[in-house]
Amino acid sequence: MIRLLFSLAVGLALITGCVSETVKSTSVPVLDAPNTLTPEAELLDVGVVILDPGISSVEDEEQVYPEVRKAEATFMAAELAEVLTEQGGWGAVRVVPDDRQFSDLLVRGTILQSDGEALEIKILVSDAHGTLWLDKRYQGITSRYAYEQGTRVKQDPFLAVYRMIANDMLALFDRLPAEDRIAIRQVAEMRFARDFANGAFADYLEEDASGHISLRRLPAEDDPMLGRIRGLRQRHYVFVDTLQGHYTGFAENMYAPYQEWRKASYEETVALRELEAESQREMIAGGAAIIAGVLAQSSGNRTARSAGTVGVIGGGALLKRGLEKRAESNIHSLALEELGQSLDAEITPRVIELEDRTVRLSGNVEDQYDQWRELLADIYAAELAALEPPSAPADNVPPTPDTQDS
Repeated sequence: MIRLLFSLAVGLALITGCVSETVKSTSVPVLDAPNTLTPEAELLDVGVVILDPGISSVEDEEQVYPEVRKAEATFMAAELAEVLTEQGGWGAVRVVPDDRQFSDLLVRGTILQSDGEALEIKILVSDAHGTLWLDKRYQGITSRYAYEQGTRVKQDPFLAVYRMIANDMLALFDRLPAEDRIAIRQVAEMRFARDFANGAFADYLEEDASGHISLRRLPAEDDPMLGRIRGLRQRHYVFVDTLQGHYTGFAENMYAPYQEWRKASYEETVALRELEAESQREMIAGGAAIIAGVLAQSSGNRTARSAGTVGVIGGGALLKRGLEKRAESNIHSLALEELGQSLDAEITPRVIELEDRTVRLSGNVEDQYDQWRELLADIYAAELAALEPPSAPADNVPPTPDTQDS
């Protein structure tokens, strides 16, 4: 029994000498291009919503820094929009602050993992009908090579993730008949119209129990209210296009410090994992050696008692080393936190001020977007009032009496 316990302790101690390897995929797929030139009437505009940082679903033991995740959510949306624009085959591709959009296609996503070594995103793509095109998780794993100074170019280490998303979207678009593409555009326009003039445009759409929205009919092309809605929508695009400058500048300013953070995060993540694994192995081996040593010391055999004492001392040393490595891993965690705080300080968005019709929009992007929607509603109300003819005097109003003598 004692011999078996000692053999177990020795075997566990040998585990500390094992080395584990992680297989990483760094291949970047080719960005697919449209098979044919798409007619302008069939091009679908794409809105890429700022990603959900995924902070609420993070486990306590995960090393996630809310400030960094929020910045990543904007950065990744801008990177995906850039890849979709590069791909071609789409209409206007815009980063948008939230999902209150009536784009032909809307891309939403949640960051599930991002630590410099691995990136995992859950992506949902839906069209104006409410039809879900994609509901899929995408994962990319990079290597130290992506962060080496000699090979560093301005290319996202996880470009593969964005290209996989874009390629899947394009494959679905290519299978869509022309009439379905046109219908998506029409529904998107009517949804925008209904949002600002529900009384006038509510009857043009119908929604079933599953939430699918379809057309009942279309207004006449020369409908004056439709003309004003289209003018309003163009003003809306001007504002959203102005926001693109903010998002692009934000991503560009973030790129250099973010890559440095990713590189450090990659190194810290790998070191943390190796230290925790080594700490666990040494603590298990040390604990087993101590148990075996205590049992041996309780034996009546003098040689076994001596060997038990050695086992306890050796096991204690292994256990101590394991605890020291665990303390060292905590130091790496603190280093990550400091890096995250430093990055957050460098990429805090600046206040944006936009002016339109003598109206100033201030605050962050979300605040400005809310103010802009209110302004559009006021513009539409004013233009609608201008369309209404002046009210005629009622027939039953008596004439003004003549106060002069005849």
